[in-house]
Amino acid sequence: MYSDINHVQNLIRNYPDFPKQGILFKDINPVFRDGRSLDILGNHFYDQFHKVDVDYIAGIEARGFILSALLGLKFNKGVIMIRKAGKLPGATIKQTYDIEYGTAIMELQSDSLRKGDRILIADDLLATGGTALAAASLVKDLGGSVAGFAFIMELSSLDGGKLLRERGYRVHSMVVY
Repeated sequence: MYSDINHVQNLIRNYPDFPKQGILFKDINPVFRDGRSLDILGNHFYDQFHKVDVDYIAGIEARGFILSALLGLKFNKGVIMIRKAGKLPGATIKQTYDIEYGTAIMELQSDSLRKGDRILIADDLLATGGTALAAASLVKDLGGSVAGFAFIMELSSLDGGKLLRERGYRVHSMVVY
């Protein structure tokens, strides 16, 4: 039987040697272009997290914004944007984290959440877990807690899911490679 997850997974395209030799890039843009997939994403993650106490959905720049908006509508919750440094006005907090060839900085507006708020963090891809841990750190720095992580896909060979789960986080990835 052809499942909803298969529908989404079959839309993900592979691009060998992008952005560099030896990398197999998994492109989810076709998933976002497909109306049925958007509905499937919303319903799937609602099924996974509807029993979890959530105050806001946080999306990680940039494709996480799309998923967080879908989930915000589905859960009837507001959306928080976790952005690259220099993209948010007003007072912000910053978190530096390691990336493949150096470091990057994410930030969150200081008034995005209140102490005790429970945040579901959404992004398109879970690889090494570094970006997700940086996002969790930002939430915690403002006194919130992470209610869970929602990812469209996970690259299990890079152990990001294992890392997050070992740290006690609830993690759900719709498609796992």
